[in-house]
Amino acid sequence: MWGDILCARMAKRGVAALVTDGVVRDLGGVLQSGLKVWAIGAAAPPSVAGLTFVDWQQPVGCGGVAVFPDDVIVADQDGAVVIPAALVGEIVDEAVEQEHFEGWIMGEVNAGAALPGLYPPDPENKTKYEASKKP
Repeated sequence: MWGDILCARMAKRGVAALVTDGVVRDLGGVLQSGLKVWAIGAAAPPSVAGLTFVDWQQPVGCGGVAVFPDDVIVADQDGAVVIPAALVGEIVDEAVEQEHFEGWIMGEVNAGAALPGLYPPDPENKTKYEASKKP
């Protein structure tokens, strides 16, 4: 899908990241561009110069998932997910709460707590967690 030259140009244009269910070529140069890239691998297919631009701001499929204009892509070292634009607010609120909850669980685990009843939480641990959120 992309090689070092195209990635360098996109990085210079302020592109934040690229996600594809295809492969990249020139992996060393792609990594040197500093651009965050998620792909299924690296290969040396023919140059992208033979590809033709068709359109932008159109729905696409990537990894078996529909991606529409204005959807939000969230990615880290584990992978990428698509959040439909209409659900971003709701998902962000739930994600923040989930991160807080899992941080609390890690604190409990680091303090020696066993996982049964902690993850997933039983009613007692849910109550403990809720109490931990109060100032």
